[in-house]
Amino acid sequence: MATVMLMQWPEVTEAKYHEARKVVNWEGDVPKGAIFHTAWFASDGFHVLDVWESREDFEVFVRDRLTPGIQQIGIEGQPSVQFETAASVFIANA
Repeated sequence: MATVMLMQWPEVTEAKYHEARKVVNWEGDVPKGAIFHTAWFASDGFHVLDVWESREDFEVFVRDRLTPGIQQIGIEGQPSVQFETAASVFIANA
């Protein structure tokens, strides 16, 4: 079953997130195993909810693409990341 990844990263600003979207280009060059991504900013900082085919697919993406991209643009700190197994996945209009 799919893996849900929840991330909270207070140091990420909206400008840095949009810069990361361009540099890492996960929307134009979709990583293997990526199913769904949404991100938002709340009073406690930046949040992401992703769905991946497996935790391993996410970890390969982080190692090979995300980490080099965030180092390139200078995002500070470390995210808090939680993984859960999805009971169901539904994407409307997909």
